[in-house]
Amino acid sequence: MTAPNPESRPVKPALSISFPESLPVSARRDEIAAAMAEHQVVIVCGETGSGKTTQLPKIALAMGRGRINGGGLIGHTQPRRIAASSVAKRIAEELKTPLGDVVGYKVRFQDRLAKTASVKLMTDGILLAETQSDPLLKAYDTLIIDEAHERSLNIDFLLGYLRELLPRRPDLKIVVTSATIDADRFARHFESSKGPAPVLTVSGRLFPVEQRYRPFEESREYDLNNAITDAVDELWREGGGDVLVFLPGEREIREAAEALRKHHPPGVEVLPLFARLSPAEQDKVFEPHGQRRIVLATNVAETSLTVPGIRYVIDPGLARVKRYSYRNKVEQLLIEPVSQAASNQRAGRCGRVSNGICIRLYSEKEFNERPKFTDPEILRSSLAGVILRMKALHLGEVERFPFLEPPRPKAIADGYQLLAELGATDDDNELTPLGKELSRLPLDPRVGRMILEAKTREALSEVLVIASALSGQDVRDRPMEAAQAADEKHKKFDDEKSEFSGYLKLWKWLEESKGGGTEHKLSNRRHEQLLRENFISIRRVREWRDVHSQLLTVVTEHGWRLNQSPATYEQLHLSMLAGLLGNIGQKSDDEDWYLGARGIKFYRHPGAHLSKKPGRWIVAAELVDTSRLYGRGIANIEPQWLPPIAGHLIKTQLLEPHWEKKAAEVVALERATLYGIVLYSNKRVNFGRVDPKAAREIFIREGLVNDDLPDELVRQLPFLAHNRRQIAKVEALEHKSRRQDVLVDDELIYAFYDDKLPANVFSGATLLKWWREASKGNDKLLQLSQDELMRHEAAGVTSEAFPKVIRLGGVDCAATYLHQPGDARDGLTVTVPIFALNQVSEERAEWLVPGMLAQKVTALLKSLHQKPRARLTPLPDFVAEFIELQPFCQGGLVDTLLRAVKDRSQIAVQRNDFKLEQLAPHLFMNFRVVDEHGRQLGQGRQLAALKAELGGQARSAFQALAALKLPAAEPAPKSQPERGIRAEIVKPAAPVRDAAQAYTDWTFGELPELLEVQKPGSGGQTLIGFPALIDKGAHVEIEVFDEPEVAAAKHRAGLRRLIALQLKEPLKFLEKNIPDLQRMSVLYMGLGTAEDLRDQIIGVALDRAFLADPLPTDPISFKKRIEEGRSRLNLIAQEVARAAHAVLQELANASRKLKDSRPAKDVGDDITAQLQRLVPKRFALDTPWAQLQHLPRYLKAITARLDKLRADPDRDAKLMSEVKPLEQRYTRRMAELKGVRDARLDDFRWQLEELRVSLFAQELRTPQPVSVKRLDKVWSQLTG
Repeated sequence: MTAPNPESRPVKPALSISFPESLPVSARRDEIAAAMAEHQVVIVCGETGSGKTTQLPKIALAMGRGRINGGGLIGHTQPRRIAASSVAKRIAEELKTPLGDVVGYKVRFQDRLAKTASVKLMTDGILLAETQSDPLLKAYDTLIIDEAHERSLNIDFLLGYLRELLPRRPDLKIVVTSATIDADRFARHFESSKGPAPVLTVSGRLFPVEQRYRPFEESREYDLNNAITDAVDELWREGGGDVLVFLPGEREIREAAEALRKHHPPGVEVLPLFARLSPAEQDKVFEPHGQRRIVLATNVAETSLTVPGIRYVIDPGLARVKRYSYRNKVEQLLIEPVSQAASNQRAGRCGRVSNGICIRLYSEKEFNERPKFTDPEILRSSLAGVILRMKALHLGEVERFPFLEPPRPKAIADGYQLLAELGATDDDNELTPLGKELSRLPLDPRVGRMILEAKTREALSEVLVIASALSGQDVRDRPMEAAQAADEKHKKFDDEKSEFSGYLKLWKWLEESKGGGTEHKLSNRRHEQLLRENFISIRRVREWRDVHSQLLTVVTEHGWRLNQSPATYEQLHLSMLAGLLGNIGQKSDDEDWYLGARGIKFYRHPGAHLSKKPGRWIVAAELVDTSRLYGRGIANIEPQWLPPIAGHLIKTQLLEPHWEKKAAEVVALERATLYGIVLYSNKRVNFGRVDPKAAREIFIREGLVNDDLPDELVRQLPFLAHNRRQIAKVEALEHKSRRQDVLVDDELIYAFYDDKLPANVFSGATLLKWWREASKGNDKLLQLSQDELMRHEAAGVTSEAFPKVIRLGGVDCAATYLHQPGDARDGLTVTVPIFALNQVSEERAEWLVPGMLAQKVTALLKSLHQKPRARLTPLPDFVAEFIELQPFCQGGLVDTLLRAVKDRSQIAVQRNDFKLEQLAPHLFMNFRVVDEHGRQLGQGRQLAALKAELGGQARSAFQALAALKLPAAEPAPKSQPERGIRAEIVKPAAPVRDAAQAYTDWTFGELPELLEVQKPGSGGQTLIGFPALIDKGAHVEIEVFDEPEVAAAKHRAGLRRLIALQLKEPLKFLEKNIPDLQRMSVLYMGLGTAEDLRDQIIGVALDRAFLADPLPTDPISFKKRIEEGRSRLNLIAQEVARAAHAVLQELANASRKLKDSRPAKDVGDDITAQLQRLVPKRFALDTPWAQLQHLPRYLKAITARLDKLRADPDRDAKLMSEVKPLEQRYTRRMAELKGVRDARLDDFRWQLEELRVSLFAQELRTPQPVSVKRLDKVWSQLTG
C-alpha cells in the first residue's frame, strides 16, 4: 500500500489559513508552492520583513503537508531561541490557534508543542540533536531552514546532512531561506539531476533609506558613546520615530544606555535588547508605546526580530563574533567590523514603516573595503562536536562531508585534537568506546566527558549540577547600579578553592530556600521574591533546573545511578578535569598569570567567585579572550591528579640515565609535560624497563668496568673481587713506572663483559640471577686474567727498583706509588711512624727509590745553566753513568751530583745552581706521618716543616717507646766496656730505677752516650736514642732524645743544674757579689730582668769552670770536675760579668746613636737587625765565649758607621751592597739546613761580622785580614 501524495491531500476545513496581502511573500505563494511541489529543495531569498518566516509554514500547510493533513511535522528552524518562540507565537496568532496546538516551538529545555502539532519551530541545534535518535528525520515531511545566510555551525552541518539525506528521503521537502543575495551558493549546494535548486527572490517591504556616514576618531575625550549621542541628536532633529542602535554586546549596551539617559530628558525611553534578557524585558520592545524610544540591540535585531516603529538606525559597524583561536585552542569573543551584508541588514531595519535614515559611524571607504558576507561559523569554530556527531552518524570523514564551505584543515585538526584530549578518538581518529558513549550524550563533548568520568568516580550527582550550570549562563545577576549589593549577597556562595564547589553551594541554597520537611514551604511568589533579593535570575534558575532535569533524564535512560554519599573534592574535580584537560594552568612564580596549554598565558577572571586567591595549579571551565585571556570557572587542583586521568596526553622524557650504586640499577629522571606544562620532573624510574639495551651499556660501563657495585652484591659475585685484584696489580705497575699505558683501556674491558653477558642483564639484580645459573657450569666465568688486562710488559718495574718498604730513621716504612699529577700523593709516599720522624734523614729522602732516581737526576741537570749542562751531553748517558758509579744513598744526592758535575764540566757550579723549585712535586719524597693507630697526623714533602710541626709530638712518642730503665746506683760502680745498651734488656736480678726519677746528685751510674731502642713486634728494627740530663730547676731527670743535637744542648743545661745543686752555698755568695750587677741591670732592661742577667752570668761561669770537654759520664769524673772548678768559680764569674757589662754598655751607645741619627729606612732596618742578632735576650749564654769578647767591638763598629753615615751616605750604600749578597747566601743556606747546625757555617757568620767592622769601622781593626773576596772563597769551599 502506497502513501498518498502529500501535494494532493486536502486541507482540513477546521484550520483557517489566510495570507496577509501586505506581505510581499503572500503574492508569490502560488509560485513558491509550485516550486516546492516540483523540487525537493527550494531556496527563498527575501529581505527581512518580506514575511517569509511566518508565511512559508502556512504555505506548506496549505499544500497539504503537516500532521494535520496526515503527514509528518513541518520543521522550521531558527538560529536563536528568542526568534523560535516569537515566530511560533506569531504564526499561532495568524492561524487563530492556541500556541502549541497546531504551531508550537521547542528550544533548548523548553517545549511548547502538542503531540498532534503540525508546525514545529525550533533552533537548528534541536534539529541537529534529533538526527541522533532519528537519523532519517522520519518525523518530518517538510523542513524550513530559516536565516541560512547566518551560516552558523549548526546550519552548515544541517545543510550538509540534509544533502546526504535527500536521496534516502525523496518525500522530504526542504525550503532554505536567506535574507541576503548570496542564495546561489545554497542553490549549487543542493544541485540535483534537474540542475541547481530553484531560487525565488521576494522583495522586502522597504521604504527608501538614506545612508549617512559619520566616522569619528576615538580618543580619551571622545569615544563611541559620544558619537552615538551626537548621532541621536542629529536624528532627533529629523522628526518623530524611534531609534535603533546596534552595539556589540551587553556591556556596551549598558554603557551606552547610561550615557544616553544622562544626555536626554526623562521623556525618552531607552530600552536594551539582547538574548540574555528575560522574556518580559524582551517583550517590552514589541509593546505599543507613546513616548519616543531608543532601542539598544545586539545583532539579534539584524534579521531574527523585527522591532516595530523604527525610523532611524545608528550603526557603529561592530559585532561581537565568536572566533576560534588556533594558537590558543580557545574560542574568543572578539569585537570585529561587520560585513557589508550585515550592514545593509541593519540599515534595512529603519525602512519598514516610512522613509528611514541610517547613520553609520564609519566612512564609506571603510564600508566598501569590508567583506561582502560574514564568515561562516564553521570557518571560525572548533569542530570537535561536529566531528563526534558525524562519527556517530557514520557520515564518513569530516574532510569529505558536503559542507557549503569545507572547514579549514587546521580547524579539523583542532577538533580531532580536542576529541583526542577527551579520549574520544584513538590514534587513527576512530571513536573509542568512550567516544561512542560520548556521542550518545546530546551535550557538548567536554561536558559529556565530565559526566562519564563522574559516573566512574562516584561524583555524578555533583557533576550533573555543575555541568548543567556550565551549559547556561550564570544565574547570579550583577546589575551595574547594584553591583556592590549583588556581590555582598553572592559571597555566601563563594568557595575557598573552587568555583565548581560554589555552584554546589548555590544549588543547595536554591533547594533549601524553597523550604521543605519540617519547615514551611515557600510559595512560588515568595520564593521568586527571595531570589530577586539575592540577585538571582529566576529565568536562568529555571533554565539551570531544566538542564539538570534533562541531564538527569539522560543519566537515568542509561541506567546510571547517582552517588548516595557526597563526592570528595578530589572525586569531583577529577571528573571535571576529564573534560577540561586543555584548560589547566600553572601559576607564574612572579606574576599573576597562569601558564596554560601550549604556552598560552591566562589570568583569573576578575569576577571569579572565590573567597581566596587561587592556588598554584588550577583548571578553568573556559578560557575567554576579551581584553586579555581570562579563565572562568576556576578551581584548585593537584598536579599528581593529572597522570592517571591524562595519561593518553602526557608526554614523558627520560633525562640523564645514570648508574646508581645503592640501587644497583640504571636510573633515569622522568619529566612529564601536559601540553607543555611540566607536571613533575626528576622522578626516578628504572631505565632498564624502558630501554634495556641502553641500560645494559650503562650498567656494564659504570657498574662493572668502573667497579661501582654495592658491597653486598660484590660479596655474592666472586669474579668481581678476582678482577679487582688483577686490575690493582696492573695499576700498581702503572703508578710505579709513571706510565698510563699498561692497563688496557675501558673499552676492552667493556667488550669483555659485553661479549659474555646476555641482553637481559642490565642491573645488579639481573646479573646476580643470571650468574647463579651460568656459573654452575663454569665457576671462572667472567674472570679477567692479568694478561688480558695488560697492553705490554712494564719493563724495569721490579721490587728492587720500586720497593714496598723503605728504611728511614732505623724503621721500615711502607712505600706507595701514585701516578696522578696534581694529586697531593703523586709520586712516592712513605708512611712514617710519629716516633721515628725526628730520625728521618733529609739526605736519604733526596734519593727516593732506585726506579725514580734517573728521572730526578735528569730533572736536576736540566735545571742547571746552559753552559755546564752543555758539557754533560748526552744527558741520558751521563745520568746512567752517575747512577752506576755512585753508591745509592751515600751522602746527599744534590751534594753528590754537584761533585760529579764539577768533575765532568770543570766549572765551579754552586749548590744553588740546581733550581729545586723547577722540579715536579713527584720528584720529592712525600711523607705521611701516622700515630700508633695509623691515623694520619700530617703529610707533606717538606721534612723540616713536618719536624717543626710534629717534632715535639714525635719526641714524646719516641720517649714513650724507649721506656728507659737503668740499673740502680751501686756502692762501687764499675765502668762498662760497652758504650750503648738496649733499652728493653734489663737484668732481672738488678733493682731498677725509672728514668723519670728526680736526681739531685750523680747517683744513677754511668750515663751511656747512646741507646738502641727496639720497638716490640718490629722484627728487630732498632732506633738510636740519646740520653740526656734535663734541668728541672730543683732537680734533674734523665730523658732519651731522638736527635743528638737536641740531646747535647739539653744535657749541657741539665749537667749545669746538677753541678749547681752541689754548689748551693758558693752560688749564693756569688749571686750577691757579681760586680756592677745593678748598673748592668739598668742597661739590660730592654732585654730582660736583673735575675735573667744574673742567671746567665752564673751559667756561663759554671760552663767555663766545670763543663769543658769531655763532659763527665759517671759519678767519679763528675766529683772530680767539681773539685777542680770550685776554686776558680769566683774569678771566672767576675770575668764573665766584665765581658757582659762591656757588651751592654756598647749596646746602649749604639742604640742611642741609632735613635739620634735617624738614618734612612734601609740603613735603620739593617742596623736594628744586626743589633738583635748580636745581643738577643740570652746573649751571654748563647754566644760562644770566644765571640762574646768580640761583641763590644762589633757594637762599636755600628756606632762608628752611624757617625760616618751623615758625611757620606753613598759610601755606606756602596759598602752595604757588598755585604748583602754574602748575607743573603748565608740566610738561604741556613734555611736549607732547616735547623741543622754546621760549625763551618757558624764560623762564616762571625766572619761576616768581622767584614762589617773592616768595611764600616776599619780603625777598630780585625784579628785577621777579611774582605769580600776572601769570604767568597770561603763560601766556595763551604758549599763545594
